[in-house]
Amino acid sequence: MRATTVLAFAAVTVPAFDVAAGDVRHSDIPVSYVGRWAPDAQGCGDKDKDKGKSAIVLSAKAYQSAEANCVVEWVTETASPRGPVYSAHLLCVSPSAPGQRTPVNLIIRPEGADGQISAGSDFDSLKTYQRCSAN
Repeated sequence: MRATTVLAFAAVTVPAFDVAAGDVRHSDIPVSYVGRWAPDAQGCGDKDKDKGKSAIVLSAKAYQSAEANCVVEWVTETASPRGPVYSAHLLCVSPSAPGQRTPVNLIIRPEGADGQISAGSDFDSLKTYQRCSAN
């Protein structure tokens, strides 16, 4: 009888734990990723010039690019062999449609070299970025 009770309890509680139980939810983009990022040094130029349009800017509560200005709703951290992978859930406004807010996901993961990340809306569209200097 006791074994039946234990098995019944296990059957009810075990399915409540899913594979993503190791994920951690944050309210901000991690401090280590805050800053201006570009595909190369030329992309770190002034935002108003053509060479700066490929840059992205990450802050604790925002993501900014030439295509959109976004606020961070939440960020999910998932462990991986290459380091933590972050999925930022954003609410974005495009300059072409200023009154319309669109939900967007942004994946951010570290790259092999220091000061480099990959970022994109999904794993197939990740682009490598380097940190721009603070100047």
